[in-house]
Amino acid sequence: MRRIFITGFALLGIMRLCAQNRTETDSTTYKAKKLNIEEINLVSSYYGQDGNNASVTGGIGSQELTDISNTIDVKLVKYGENNIKHNFDVEVGVDYYSSASSDRVDLQANSSASSADIRVYPSLNYVRENEAKGNALGIGVSSSTEYDYQSFGGNISYSKQTKDRNGEFTARFQAYIDQVKMIAPVELRGVPGTKESGTEGRNTYVGSLSYSQVINQNFQVLVQADIVSQQGYLSLPFHRVYFNDGTVHQEELPDSRLKFPMAVRANYFLGDNIIIRAYYRYYTDDWDLNSHTANIEVPVKISPFFSISPFYRYYQQTAIKYFKAFEQHTAANEFYTSNYDLSDFDSNFMGVGLHFTPVNGVLGMKYFNMIEIRYGHYSRSNGLSSDIVSVNLKFK
Repeated sequence: MRRIFITGFALLGIMRLCAQNRTETDSTTYKAKKLNIEEINLVSSYYGQDGNNASVTGGIGSQELTDISNTIDVKLVKYGENNIKHNFDVEVGVDYYSSASSDRVDLQANSSASSADIRVYPSLNYVRENEAKGNALGIGVSSSTEYDYQSFGGNISYSKQTKDRNGEFTARFQAYIDQVKMIAPVELRGVPGTKESGTEGRNTYVGSLSYSQVINQNFQVLVQADIVSQQGYLSLPFHRVYFNDGTVHQEELPDSRLKFPMAVRANYFLGDNIIIRAYYRYYTDDWDLNSHTANIEVPVKISPFFSISPFYRYYQQTAIKYFKAFEQHTAANEFYTSNYDLSDFDSNFMGVGLHFTPVNGVLGMKYFNMIEIRYGHYSRSNGLSSDIVSVNLKFK
């Protein structure tokens, strides 16, 4: 994670170049017509997991995986005619991961091409905000590229505040057009019916409606409902499924899926130093997966520049109707998977965040104004466990 700190300090030079313009705009009510850097966020994280239900080997075998992620997010603002606010958000992320289970696509190889990979995922979002009328229109594009998967995304959104500015309605639509490279388990290559060359398409469309409301000076709530439609190749070609007769097959799932997530979020300010953030989500789909998520986080301000945020999340889901464990499927099954992400389980995720915002900037550097460090431990009832550590540096 050293790279993120080196990058962060190097960017201080960029921030100082903006200092003169900032001083001019901060000292008056004039709103700048030039495009200015409003905020830069640098996030680096390390994720490690282990378990014994790898989908590549039919629901058995090591799920050991590590992922090192680095992202830079730059927010820019410009005020145009009639004081219309133009917001630009440019983000680029790069992940490096290694996976013991992916290394078993070829069971005989000491190391395969899929044992490690790099994922690159840039995005660009623009929001045109009319502060006087309380509405905003946004559009965005994104992509994600790795060895066996390519995704392109787009989104459009509209939000409108109520007359008293205490409520806001938001509608959003997203689309993702993906291509999956057909990499089959080595022993199935050449077998009739095996998908082992070229690519297959997968399209995802998401419609979302949300409403947020300030109840009073201490209490805020948000409710949201989504509908998600997926079509195309929804399996993964290198996932093995072992039948009860000992034969091995490629994972086979339906070519469509309809999802219905619904959520409510509430923030309660308990005095000046404590916030209670609560979240609940219910999910159901036409593959018979149902889940419940409950999350609570309690930021506590220890001093004017330091706060600590313990958090806990409980999750429970039912298995899809196409899931069975190793050697439990039969030839009578039309669709089949042994992917334990689609099985019946519950999980716990808990940890803590540390938030530093010195008045004079971190290490006395004015525009380096925040460091956040978070650690979380995740455990599933089927034995999978993971740990994640992340560092967020903010320049503003």
